[in-house]
Amino acid sequence: MRKAERLFQLLTLMRGRRTVITAQTLAEYFDVSDRTIYRDIQALTLSGVPIEGEAGVGYRLKPGFSIPPLMFSPQELEALLLGVRMVQRFADTQLGIAADSALCKIQAILPDKLHFDHAIKPEWMLVPDFSTNENAKFGEQIRAAIKNKNILNLEYETESKQLSNRKVRPLGLIFWGKVWTLVGWCELREDYRSFRLDRIKSLLRNEETYLEQADISLQNFLDQQGC
Repeated sequence: MRKAERLFQLLTLMRGRRTVITAQTLAEYFDVSDRTIYRDIQALTLSGVPIEGEAGVGYRLKPGFSIPPLMFSPQELEALLLGVRMVQRFADTQLGIAADSALCKIQAILPDKLHFDHAIKPEWMLVPDFSTNENAKFGEQIRAAIKNKNILNLEYETESKQLSNRKVRPLGLIFWGKVWTLVGWCELREDYRSFRLDRIKSLLRNEETYLEQADISLQNFLDQQGC
């Protein structure tokens, strides 16, 4: 979990309590060290959040402190709703679950009128699903490999139905409206290659990692394509 996300969740947890909560309890909840929680508390305090308490005793928000409600315009909600539904339809299962969770959190804070228009009656904005899960398979593993710079071993079916084994540095995922492709540096061809996810027959994420290179990157690939 990134620090910014942890700070937000930490603030949310403290907002829902009237009694103090110990750093140890928070550390166990977030699966971090007590020292990390102390640093997080200090960061929130320095940003102006009024937190009472001390190490070894516990912390809480000062009574009367409230976080301004998160508000969206109708157009912003439409954009979010469309984005969530596109992820639900075209991304892999784990991203679809995350999109569901995000939508629930957004709906939970909407005023009644906006909640009715954008949550209870959502049938006016649809994203038809003409694809299958094959189009986004292996998405979760590929995203993890990109973030951690793990080499991937692929068994790939070419357009001519030939099977090929490739060793690839994964650089990015691109959605073309119907299919997802993995952009990577192919060790066999010593060049960029795009692999359709629905043609990947098997995938192995190696512990072997690669170093970033300016001349072998997603941005460099996009520049070459004139994107």
